[in-house]
Amino acid sequence: PAIAIIWGWVPALIWVFVGSIVMGAVHDFGALIISMRNQGKSVAEFTSKYINSRTKFFFFVIVFLELWIVIAIFGLVIAVVFTMYPQAVIPVWLEIPIALYLGYLMYKKGKNVITWSIIAVIVMYATFIIGYYVPFKMPTILGIPATGVWTIILLAYAFIASTLPVTTLLQPRDFINSHQLVIALGLLFLGVIVSAFSGNLHIVAPAVQLAPAKAPPMWPFLFITIACGAISGFHSLVSSGTSAKQVRKEDDSLFVGYGSMLMEGVLATMVIIAVAAGIGMGYVPKGGGESVAGVAAWTAHYSSWAAAAGLGSKISAFVVGAANMIGSLGIPHGVCLVIMGVFVASFAATTLDTATRVQRYVVAELFGGLKLNFLTGRYIATFIAVGSALVLAFVTGAGGKGALTLWPLFGAVNQTLAALVLIIITLYLEKKGGLKWMVAGLPAIFMSVMTIWAVIMNQVKFLDKQNMLLTVINVCILVVAVWIAVEGIAKFFSSAGTGAGEPEPETT
Repeated sequence: PAIAIIWGWVPALIWVFVGSIVMGAVHDFGALIISMRNQGKSVAEFTSKYINSRTKFFFFVIVFLELWIVIAIFGLVIAVVFTMYPQAVIPVWLEIPIALYLGYLMYKKGKNVITWSIIAVIVMYATFIIGYYVPFKMPTILGIPATGVWTIILLAYAFIASTLPVTTLLQPRDFINSHQLVIALGLLFLGVIVSAFSGNLHIVAPAVQLAPAKAPPMWPFLFITIACGAISGFHSLVSSGTSAKQVRKEDDSLFVGYGSMLMEGVLATMVIIAVAAGIGMGYVPKGGGESVAGVAAWTAHYSSWAAAAGLGSKISAFVVGAANMIGSLGIPHGVCLVIMGVFVASFAATTLDTATRVQRYVVAELFGGLKLNFLTGRYIATFIAVGSALVLAFVTGAGGKGALTLWPLFGAVNQTLAALVLIIITLYLEKKGGLKWMVAGLPAIFMSVMTIWAVIMNQVKFLDKQNMLLTVINVCILVVAVWIAVEGIAKFFSSAGTGAGEPEPETT
């Protein structure tokens, strides 16, 4: 939403509201429940079951490409946050020992989860004070700039974190982050109310802006630019690869799968408010100078697509806008920046280690299918996952920003995956009989059209710029997307009317 707001806050809000309820939640919940009924297998694994074995390899291509970009880019996201907001460094790293100790108390000592998680969150927020007074600025080391050094450290962390049992670090850390999310949303909600009633909060973004400077057209790019707040293919990888193995019972899957996506929609709405109104309470332009407010603040940041689309630009728009609103509660602005900086970095870190873990599964499944079992072990598969991301990160230089080379493809790759997962869910529901398939089928049609349309438009742009790397990869994405869509349609009509039931017995 922090970049899609350039088309106006109304289209962004409508897409988040409609997308999260009727598409994203269906997508996440569907992937979770199907995985739970198939021994917790990943979405790529049960592609061969619900479509055919030919599609499995092509699905792996999309999944591997997505996670490859995600691991490299989220390492950079955290590195950029640490560079822009050095006060966030110490709190984010101290969250790791806090989470390790919480996991030890929960799973080794059997301590009360609620009590100790609350204590952990209190301790976590106490570290914000340390970060505020002791900011850490990473120096250039051996000619490698701060972002590059942080990227190396973060990918090393991802390797370690993703090889540990989920109960050791990932689960307790995510538990702390879930509390952090609730607190952040509460602060933002109160900040919106107080700043609005005090007359300081006004919408400064345009309601609709069909032709922003140098921006791609709203249709279809709105629907691939706003992903996690509406529908995101990455979610299916986590639902089917990690969450399915942790949900206690099937009855909980509705709350975990569907409910979590609705909460993400709420968070996306708060992001829209922050970048559409909060930024107008005060913003220092990128080039420095005096703070500007109102429409001038929004215009200074969103003067063009290029100005707003940078990684640092998107992060700063949300962090500053959110900090402005929280500051209306009487919290010092500097502390507000720490709170939001830690919030962004913590959730990016969760995405980083989760994506690395899922990529490890993908690598193991891929090489296992090729009978290269010596590459499927925990450590070697993780090394391939992290090592390939490290190569991507540094392919363009020591700054660790190599993933930005492929970043123009990510939105299309991510939403292509979402469309393909919806096709699988549609086929699953079709076997149940009746019109149940329409719950996922209609979103599948919409997302397939939008993503293929976007991929084709990207292809025209890449050819015009003579960018052969993106041109070739984009063609591969288009071929895979069309191939699986056609296979899915053929499977749907070939099995229609054959009666309810599962293609194979399921294990609950």
